Amino acid sequence: MLLNERALRLADHMAANAAALRIAVANTADGARVIDCGVAVEGGLQAGLALARVCLAGHAEVALVPGQLDDVLTPLVQVYSDQPVLACMASQYAGWQISVGKFFAMGSGPMRAAYGKEELFEHVPGREQSNVAVGVLETSKLPGEEVTSYLAERLQLPPNKLTLLAAPTSSQAGNVQVVARSLETALHKLYELKFDLRQVVSGYGVAPLPPVAAEFLSAIGRTNDAILYGGQVVLWVQSDDDQLAEIGPKIPSSASPDHGAPFAEIFTRYEHDFYRIDPMLFSPAVIVLQNLRTGKGHVFGRIASEVLRRSFGFN
Repeated sequence: MLLNERALRLADHMAANAAALRIAVANTADGARVIDCGVAVEGGLQAGLALARVCLAGHAEVALVPGQLDDVLTPLVQVYSDQPVLACMASQYAGWQISVGKFFAMGSGPMRAAYGKEELFEHVPGREQSNVAVGVLETSKLPGEEVTSYLAERLQLPPNKLTLLAAPTSSQAGNVQVVARSLETALHKLYELKFDLRQVVSGYGVAPLPPVAAEFLSAIGRTNDAILYGGQVVLWVQSDDDQLAEIGPKIPSSASPDHGAPFAEIFTRYEHDFYRIDPMLFSPAVIVLQNLRTGKGHVFGRIASEVLRRSFGFN
């Protein structure tokens, strides 16, 4: 089954249970379906988990599990997959910047695979021709007909074959779905380091769920910090131990010179210019590489609980 078809089944289930999930379903004038998970509605934890599963095209399990940040109860967002490259790189990665008039959103989900224009798809599997498209938008504004028509045109589909799910990071659902990207950030870092992702067999990741921030920049800061300073990922690979020992120290966020301060402070340091931040910063705090070929494990990185406490506002 195609990625978009898998995601559509999950989106349909969300729509059928909208009241329980505290979400809202509507259609734009051109017939596209928009599922609001936290823009003009309350949403919640279950909506966030469901949103993350859609984003991963149903190729990963997502759950909240118990966790601690020092002496503070802090749930962890857990993700695991036996199709990690398809789930994370071809679907979940927020690789489509959508800018239409005054509307802007980071686009993720399997509609990216249907569009297939990102350079990334020259190196990973997943590009597909689908008669439906499902996307997730990180945005504080619901998309209107101008946006859905723009996307439908690029996807070469009638608008009524398009489903978009939207939530801001400063909502419960948006908070959960962003923190559910620990595994994705590890794989993307390996991709940037020119590691052959065909060697990755399975993946598991956790990251602490921060308090929901009241405004956008704080929300972006906390969710980034959850992964940069608290994310832990295990990858099962078929590889060479010498290669893993060489690349491993470059994977964790601590390999970046920008590591060490809350993301909001780093962002301010660079005058809110995201592209001046070292791109090698964006990866989990800890990476474990389990070599299925030899049975050897390689561990790199460290948790930075003191930075997390500052970022999350825990005294």
